[in-house]
Amino acid sequence: MKKIINDPANVVSEMVSGLVRSYPQFVKQISGTEAVVRADQDSMADKVGIVSGGGSGHEPAHAGFVGKGMLTAAVCGQVFTSPTPDQIYQAIKVANHGKGVFLVIKNYSGDVMNFDMAKDMAAMDDIEVKSIVVDDDIAVENSTYTQGRRGVAGTIFVHKILGAAAQSGASLDEIAELAEQILPNIKTIAVALSAATNPETGKPGFVLKDDEIEYGVGIHSEPGYRREKIKSSQNLVEEMVTKLDQEMNFDGNKKYAVLINGMGATPLMEQYIFSNDLLNKLTEMKIEPAFMKVGNYMTSIDMAGVSLTMFELQNKKWLDYLNEPVATIGW
Repeated sequence: MKKIINDPANVVSEMVSGLVRSYPQFVKQISGTEAVVRADQDSMADKVGIVSGGGSGHEPAHAGFVGKGMLTAAVCGQVFTSPTPDQIYQAIKVANHGKGVFLVIKNYSGDVMNFDMAKDMAAMDDIEVKSIVVDDDIAVENSTYTQGRRGVAGTIFVHKILGAAAQSGASLDEIAELAEQILPNIKTIAVALSAATNPETGKPGFVLKDDEIEYGVGIHSEPGYRREKIKSSQNLVEEMVTKLDQEMNFDGNKKYAVLINGMGATPLMEQYIFSNDLLNKLTEMKIEPAFMKVGNYMTSIDMAGVSLTMFELQNKKWLDYLNEPVATIGW
């Protein structure tokens, strides 16, 4: 294992320290925790707080999306491990400015359990908290750490939409309703060329042969649905779009947002080649994306691979929210 670290046990604490010291204009650390909060807390008066988080190793998610127009706070657990309820609770308290707090939770059993416990703790302080569990991954129905589908890169669209709504002054009830509306329209699938190596174990989550790929892997190296010989970018696009189409029934008369997400070790060169092939495929289907992002948004440490998220924009306001400017590290 070759990594630029010190003690593997201190990876998360040193990462969070480096992040907040590098970007004090966006974030600050919540004392006694590995959670970060917007640096401009004074501007949050009378606005709903949006809080997310999860295990570390997915940077820039989640701390990189804290700032004006997106998250109010994010909680960084240990690598691939849910943050503890007490740290989530502290983030909720700091993010609360009298209008309540909304939690964006990825569908992993530890995250769901610990965020729910923190929600109960906040209720004892009379802080109103509502939440959504994101399950955008279409690859497998049940996998390691989950009951049902996993929450993956589509979570970033949820952060962006709800963050923009909160910034505009939407109420907690309005944000909860918006979350329920957008979630069924966000779907993701991934392909991996190699697994992530956890710095605390020094071992990859799985091993692929030099000429193998795996479709449908999760962001913690959970198993996918098929391994096969490596294919061209065009063939990868064909497989992934076909799977998404089976779920979403693509229609050239509808509007879509697209997120091409690098898994950590995939160069932007390759992501743009994949993007070019995807746009060619969508053109064949008479689809022109109304919004598009390409880059590293929810990674898996040093996994080589890419995920594709499609978001059907059923409401013009959703596109407006996606285009709202933000002040964050990662968007």
